[in-house]
Amino acid sequence: MADPKCRAFVLTGPSGAGKSTIVAKLMARHDDLRFSVSATTRPPRVGEIEGKDYFFLSVETFQAWLKEDRFLEHATVHGNYYGTPREAVERQLKEGYYVLLDIDVQGARSVHEKMPEAHLIFIMPPSYEELERRLRGRATDSEEVIAKRLAKAKSDGGARLVRPHRHKRRRRQSRARAGSSHLRR
Repeated sequence: MADPKCRAFVLTGPSGAGKSTIVAKLMARHDDLRFSVSATTRPPRVGEIEGKDYFFLSVETFQAWLKEDRFLEHATVHGNYYGTPREAVERQLKEGYYVLLDIDVQGARSVHEKMPEAHLIFIMPPSYEELERRLRGRATDSEEVIAKRLAKAKSDGGARLVRPHRHKRRRRQSRARAGSSHLRR
């Protein structure tokens, strides 16, 4: 179960769901929030900045980092490597910042295994049709990549990231018991 005192937040969902938009708005509003910059082997998109949007690594460098256990999580997505550098996340948490990770569902599951106290937030697009419109509107991916992203969204969509917890029900039950004992006094 996520620890309410934990300062790590994992934003996940299919490509095109709106994660980057949410991240940008949160970062603009919260000075105590830090964005975890992921590493990738894919080429930069127009306007992406090294060290701000991603760390763009060669396949060889990425594999070396894997061997050195420098990633909190990593995955191969649409033929490219992606990973969250462990050191930066741990340093920002130790410095007292809230840390926001923007990663895919597979990566979110991996982070949850290593940091079960982290808060997982799954973002869904309003509809499958809107997701397809957004992906095509980017004009950055081939038809093959768009098809892969859409298929992955269908397989990831709505799936539970972790085992369901009963803590909400218990909280409601305790409040109900507390309320009824208050009435008896």
